[in-house]
Amino acid sequence: MEKMCSEEEERQRGGRKDSGGRRAARGGNFRLTSDRAGGTLSAMPKQNTPPDTSGLPAFDRAVGGIFAGDNIVWHVDSIGQYQSFVTPFAAAAARDGRRLVYFRFARHGRLLPEGFPCETVVLRPEEGFEVFINRIRDKIGAAGLAAYYVFDCLSDLATDWYSDAMLGNFFMLTCPYLFELETITYFGLLRGRHSRDATEPVIATTQLFLDVFGNGGRLYMRPLKTQFRRPPGLRLLHAWGAGGAGGAFDIVRGSAEITRAIAHAGPDWAADAEAHGAELWRRAEEAATRAGDGERPEIWTQFVRMMISRDEAIMPLVQSCFSLKTLLAVRRRLVGTGLIGGKTVGMLLARAIVARDCPAAAAKLEEHDSFYVGADVFYTFLVRNGLWPLRERQRAPGTFLDGVDEAQARVRAGGFPDYIVRQFANVLDHFGQYPIIVRSSSLLEDNYGRAFAGKYESVFCANQGTREERLEAFLDAVRTVYASAMGREALSYRARHGLLGRDEQMALLVMRVTGSMQGGCFYPHLAGVGFSYNPFAWHPAIDPAAGVARLVYGLGTRAVERVDDDYTRVVALNAPLRRPESGADDIFRHSQRRVDVIDLAANRPASREFRTLLDDAREAGIPVELFTTRDDAVYERTGREARFLTFEPLLSDASPEGLVADLRAVLQALEKAYARPVDIEFAVNFERVPAARGGLRHWLHLLQCRPLQVQGTHNPDVPAARPAPADVFLRAKGAVVGHSRVHAVDWIAHVRPEIYSTLNERNRHAVARAIGGINRALAAREGTAMLTGPGRWGTTTPGLGVPVRFSEINHFAVLCELAVMSEHLTPDISLGTHFFGELVEMNMLYFALFPGREGNAIDLAALAGGGARPPGGAVAALPAGGGEAAPAADGGVPASAGGGEPARTTGGRTPVAGGGMAARDCFDELAGEAAANLAAPVRDALRVFRASDFAAPAGQEDAPGTGISGTGVSGANASGADVSSAGPLWLLADARRQELVISRRKFV
Repeated sequence: MEKMCSEEEERQRGGRKDSGGRRAARGGNFRLTSDRAGGTLSAMPKQNTPPDTSGLPAFDRAVGGIFAGDNIVWHVDSIGQYQSFVTPFAAAAARDGRRLVYFRFARHGRLLPEGFPCETVVLRPEEGFEVFINRIRDKIGAAGLAAYYVFDCLSDLATDWYSDAMLGNFFMLTCPYLFELETITYFGLLRGRHSRDATEPVIATTQLFLDVFGNGGRLYMRPLKTQFRRPPGLRLLHAWGAGGAGGAFDIVRGSAEITRAIAHAGPDWAADAEAHGAELWRRAEEAATRAGDGERPEIWTQFVRMMISRDEAIMPLVQSCFSLKTLLAVRRRLVGTGLIGGKTVGMLLARAIVARDCPAAAAKLEEHDSFYVGADVFYTFLVRNGLWPLRERQRAPGTFLDGVDEAQARVRAGGFPDYIVRQFANVLDHFGQYPIIVRSSSLLEDNYGRAFAGKYESVFCANQGTREERLEAFLDAVRTVYASAMGREALSYRARHGLLGRDEQMALLVMRVTGSMQGGCFYPHLAGVGFSYNPFAWHPAIDPAAGVARLVYGLGTRAVERVDDDYTRVVALNAPLRRPESGADDIFRHSQRRVDVIDLAANRPASREFRTLLDDAREAGIPVELFTTRDDAVYERTGREARFLTFEPLLSDASPEGLVADLRAVLQALEKAYARPVDIEFAVNFERVPAARGGLRHWLHLLQCRPLQVQGTHNPDVPAARPAPADVFLRAKGAVVGHSRVHAVDWIAHVRPEIYSTLNERNRHAVARAIGGINRALAAREGTAMLTGPGRWGTTTPGLGVPVRFSEINHFAVLCELAVMSEHLTPDISLGTHFFGELVEMNMLYFALFPGREGNAIDLAALAGGGARPPGGAVAALPAGGGEAAPAADGGVPASAGGGEPARTTGGRTPVAGGGMAARDCFDELAGEAAANLAAPVRDALRVFRASDFAAPAGQEDAPGTGISGTGVSGANASGADVSSAGPLWLLADARRQELVISRRKFV
């Protein structure tokens, strides 16, 4: 790793500082002074009246004061910017009677005019490095302690000496001498003119390195190094108010202004291009600036294949959206070499498409400010750390999961080449101390036909602390993403899609976290996911082609992960106020209560109760009333204001300028360009602008875009069958996600709520792993399988459902969530989560079965192994909260059996009361030897049946007008009817009506 000058090393080198930041005298309360005649240092009483100053009181407060010994480097766009800081500094020195020395050597105009009360030393750099520096050191020694200095801009020195390295050497020799003599010294350096040979020695040696740039008539300051100082917010971006000595240096708290100001500043590595491709880079720059010759095909094609993609499927979009100037902009923000990966390409394409086809929404796009770590860096990392043999093993279908844990552990312990670490450090310097996120962007990710949703890690970096601490946290984040590329979930996904043999390098997308500082936290005002096609049309008035969004307050992690028992807001974009819930109590109960944020003080992501964030949000000017609804009943009863995140006021804006209209327009433009449905991730921030409509304007940040892996976009016609009660095995109404369909069900795996609810956390995870074993076994069997169980599938919290990984359920065609984990927890439709993305990609049907609701029923007694329900008995409604069901009104079997049960058998059927035979549990048969190693409670919690055991007996007459026909041949069921060769169960899902029924007979 690159050797960086830490604050501790600086303290050891520079001496101890007192409470005011001034270095304490060695050997007593004295300050050191130079006796030039004798060449020694002698002691004199310490004086600092008036206090040292930059001449800008607001700047002094922003950086925590000006200290004796400070070398202050202003990294600027122009000499005029440097001049704006030199002038008040020199004026303050003259006012306070300081000895001020001006070193004049550059080609630019004088910084201090003729006649100004200072000593001017004229130098000639062309006389040589040694002569130049000795003259400066002689003058500094003669001036002695506590003098003030202004140097011309140093950038001309590299021109005169033909070497950035010599500029760096000059600074390393000069800065410590000035520090030792407790001077205050100003230096200027032009951005984009120097390689790391110049900038890195300067940053390592100076006390203050301040990046300055202009935007929209304002000057912004970004402190990159601030030795011995740690006031709150020091290393954040500051805006210099109205300019001049009285202007304030205010911390910029919102990402909309941050990115407007900083997006074009870039890291200072302009002269550090790699040898390979440097000539192409030069030719491309020349071609892009020549009128009429900016699109030379051969240069464009080489750049695309070097950086963007070699996937022919995406090439038409790349050709239509990326100009040569676009590619050059990507190259300027590329760390290392190689392709930038699918996620990055999708994000850049989305921004380009919106800019081209949707100008009204494009005007509200937040400025882009990301960096890309080339895919070659990943392979270099593997090779340099001796990991290539493990990578090779993961390409073979028979060994791809061997040694996974070892591979990931070794990745997390790996190191990076020095030149890559230096580029990472420059990226962090660009972002300052604002939070960032390191996102996966593999070559195959987010492409046509494969999403890799949730398979690779993304890591938030709160990005607080010293430069060394922030760099180490960033390197850990990169290693974490790299390790996920060699993890079980990603490898299993690749194996399912036949991709183990494909080149799957891991590039990275490093993004500034969009949002604003609110109290001690940082987060966006809104975030979410959007689909151009709505697979969850819960009401006939909802147009699936209009799209759908899932909104959260705060970080979007809550929109894409199933983390706890909270809820999000699902918005049909053609009917934004139509909710799946009905009634105020339901709406408030199912509103978001927790918010994901970056906790700046704790230096990590965190989750907070929404109510605890309200005061800080209001103080920061966040329009919380736009996202919330007041509970008037609570207010009238108690006088206390209770607000819930309903987003109703925001969604009520039906104007063309509103957020809903923008989301629809963006999604429609992207779907048209991709020629298929798409899904996006986005964030939204609001800014108070007096000239805007209502005094507010929103900024939309597109974080991700990929083709939605749906199989068809229109619901097929399905029969409006109404089976007789005796034929209904299961009925659900209220949440059906996926295309309408009719098909057979051949296998049913069932997690028993009454058993699962009694298990400890370890055994609940064991149930999830056992389901994975059944899933693999069913992959080798004929027929369609359905999985039912309590709570939320795929949750990370076992108390809320079964914590399966998607690779453990991917061979099930139908997934049912039973709402019986707790009284108030209902299934969450998962819309927009990575888990949901997998469901859509695999064309799986998801539905929820709600307790106590009309039209919801299931024969849980049969699924518990207690025997098939006798024909003619109605199925009991499912009880709420996992308790026992009341007996069926007509004497049928209750929906939940809380008492005894027949013993598990591995062959044949178990006799039951009434002379029939129970459905046979096939768990042991499918699990094989693994079944014997399971704890008894785990085995009891899971049942697997052939659906034919529950089907209608052969030869029975159809019920008149039901749309159901008999199926099967001979056999006998629990009532003595013949079912030995009965057919499957039959499923009918009507997504438009949000209804699903599973019948014992085939639909006509």
